[in-house]
Formats: sequence, structure tokens, C-alpha cells
Amino acid sequence: MLRLTLISLTCAALLPGCAAISALSGAATPLENYDLAAPVDAPQARRSLARQLVVEIPTAPGALMTERILIRPRPLQAQYLPDGQWASEAPVMMQTLILRTLEDSNGFRYVGRRPLGSFGDFVLISELTDLQAEAQPEGDGATIRVRLTARVVRESDAAVIASRTFNAAAASATTETLDLVDGFNTASQSMLRDLSAWVLTTTGAGAR
Repeated sequence: MLRLTLISLTCAALLPGCAAISALSGAATPLENYDLAAPVDAPQARRSLARQLVVEIPTAPGALMTERILIRPRPLQAQYLPDGQWASEAPVMMQTLILRTLEDSNGFRYVGRRPLGSFGDFVLISELTDLQAEAQPEGDGATIRVRLTARVVRESDAAVIASRTFNAAAASATTETLDLVDGFNTASQSMLRDLSAWVLTTTGAGAR
């Protein structure tokens, strides 16, 4: 069973004073910050392209537009861990992970966020639909799920040249925060390896 005391997303809607109480409680007990790491064994490019790749911040549903770590005790129930959070909002964190992974591939002259007033040769647009822990209905563990839908756009004519959805999962033996974060790291790195290989192949850099 889920042993953590969780903060419900519906709390503020049900009790008008709940948000203020939650804020006071959060101020009294600062949350630990956690970050995820880009994979060190991601695919490398077969050739380096003299092209620029811009990585946009993924769009995401409202439950993920926060630093809080999402856990679902039941399929339709969304709650947050009470003692830990991401170091940045989930979509921003995922953008940084994608950037680091593709930079390390050595497939492009430039990989980064959009420079002010400039355009890239390719743009990676994505939607982060899942970054959550799902508590097991029986037992103490959880399943971590990461789901990202990505599109590579050729910026010269705004043509979508490829699109794909990436899914990854990892098991956590418990619902303790450290175990869950380890599971998030495992699942996200698996997804990033697949994403990197696909982007390199799609843009002509090739992957090995």
C-alpha cells in the first residue's frame, strides 16, 4: 500500500482554506530538490551535420506543469509527493535532458534552446504526457512511466518530417521518494536513448 501522506490536486477545490494551510505547511517543511541525469551511453552520430537543432520546451498537461513529483495511487487520481520535488518544472527539466543527450551525440553544429531572433535547420517539438509514478494496487511498489510524443520539423518550410511516441517504464520497489526518483531516472534515460537515436536517424546524422 502507498505509505506516503500525499497532497491531493483537488484539495484547493474542495476546501477554500486548504491552499493557505498547505502553503504554511510547505514553508515549515522545505521540500528536497531532485534532478534527473542524461544518459552517458546514448547513441552517437555517424556523421556530424553542419546544421542547427532547436529543442522547444515540451508542452504538458496541467498536472505536470509544476516542480512537484506526480504519483497516481489510482488511475484517475493525481497527487504529489509531500517531501520532494523536481529542481525545475517537469517540462523545463525534460527539455534540459533532451538538450544534453543530443548535444552529447555530436550530430549537429548547434543544439540548444532557440536563440533570440534566429532559426534552426530543424526544430524538435514534443509533448510530455506522462512523467508519473503509479502505485501498485497491492504491495508497496510503484511503476514509473514516461511518455513523450516528438515531432521533427524542418524550419525552412515548417514541414513535419517525422513524428513518434516514446514510452518507457521502470519498477520501484517502494514508494519512498529516493526509490521513486531512481525509477524516474531509469525510465527517462531509456526514453532519451530511443529519442536520440530516432532524431539522429531522422535528420540524416545516423546513429551508432
